[in-house]
Amino acid sequence: MEQIKRSPIKDLLMPTGESPVGRQVNVKGWVRTKRGNKNVAFIALNDGSIIHNIQIVADVQRFGEDALKPITTGACLSVNGTLVKSQGQGQQVEIQANEILVYGSADPETYPLQKKGHSLEFLREIAHLRPRTNTFGAVLRMRHAMAFAIHKYFNDKGFYNIHSPIITASDAEGAGAMFRVTTLDAKNPPLKEDGSVNFAEDFFGKPTSLTVSGQLEAELGALALSNVYTFGPTFRAENSNTPRHLAEFWMIEPEMAFYDINDDMDLAEDFLKFLVRYALDNCMNDLQFLNNMYDKELIERLQFVVDNKFERLTYTEAIGILIESNQIWEFPVSWGSDLQAEHERYLVEQHFKKPVILTGYPIGIKAFYMKQNDDGKTVRAMDVLFPRIGEIIGGSQREEEYDILYKRIKDLNIPEEEMWWYLDTRRFGSAPHSGFGLGFERLMLFVTGMTNIRDVIPFPRTPQNAEF
Repeated sequence: MEQIKRSPIKDLLMPTGESPVGRQVNVKGWVRTKRGNKNVAFIALNDGSIIHNIQIVADVQRFGEDALKPITTGACLSVNGTLVKSQGQGQQVEIQANEILVYGSADPETYPLQKKGHSLEFLREIAHLRPRTNTFGAVLRMRHAMAFAIHKYFNDKGFYNIHSPIITASDAEGAGAMFRVTTLDAKNPPLKEDGSVNFAEDFFGKPTSLTVSGQLEAELGALALSNVYTFGPTFRAENSNTPRHLAEFWMIEPEMAFYDINDDMDLAEDFLKFLVRYALDNCMNDLQFLNNMYDKELIERLQFVVDNKFERLTYTEAIGILIESNQIWEFPVSWGSDLQAEHERYLVEQHFKKPVILTGYPIGIKAFYMKQNDDGKTVRAMDVLFPRIGEIIGGSQREEEYDILYKRIKDLNIPEEEMWWYLDTRRFGSAPHSGFGLGFERLMLFVTGMTNIRDVIPFPRTPQNAEF
């Protein structure tokens, strides 16, 4: 086969410079469909660079029927040919094939991604192949675009990326639902005299787990570099089989020295608007597909977030609105109780009809590190609530006063010996600082219009599922 430099299909369908029409080109990719008659075969080829396929036109007499037989849905091809203006509808250009090489065939009897539509539930069972579908090609390209946009946003604002540890001996959230990391023999672990496991003989010499957050380490970075962020995997061993929960997910956690709660809210709003705008400006082909196939209001909703200032109010004011709404709630509303998704979505979708930022949460339902307000009842927490998602960002001004933080740790029975290093930052040059966490998959749910969090991560980890 003649050596011609491969062109990504995106570059042929959406050229940025001089039109390649009339040139000899090479494309490589996977067959989505093949149709035709005894004279001509039309092959739809996709290489993942763009949601659209390029049409390959093959003269049956030239190639021979036997040579074209292995070209079935799922087969991988290399095609040399002339890029020409298309005679048919649905595409502007196509390739008149001169040479076709089959890299890998796909048996039509057993290849699971045939032309018919497949349910998202079925595609989760074949997550190793689902990136070849239009839906998951679009989701994965957008996932890349959003990851790039996150790094671009913080880099352009002078933030430094901190790599926080995956293995940790601390529970940042006080949640307790952590995955144990150990090299001890599961059947015969070393025991202390009282019968408990002797973790002193474990690899790290103490109990360790997979991290639930990079926040505490990000705080250490902020108290030296001023503005930092983490972007990495986090883990929760919660037995939550819902469309909103994963056992392994990615978090973006900026921490900023000298920011108060208002600065924190300003950054969160600007950050989210930048990401949504980036999706609209750079992912429109994929957004248009997802809008047409899954969520007819997706693009309109994204534009709405960019165009509207977020509503800001206190938790106490929100509780009053929810009580006065006379709605029948699955989870009753009262001051001091945590807001559920139904409450958050009511505030965003029905009452204010715009994104909402809530502040001033009761101290009893928030983490130990949040700065306490003078009323002794609330903390300077802030949650950003989005349509269809509910909470998409959670953050706070952090407690920088050593005595107050130390008392809170004691009140919650958090082992002081595990937090000595964190307390040290309040003993040596403490400073006001704030931060927040954005769940990457929650963001992906919003920008793609998908409804199940398992469909916005390549290989979901959920209870009873660690396949692939």
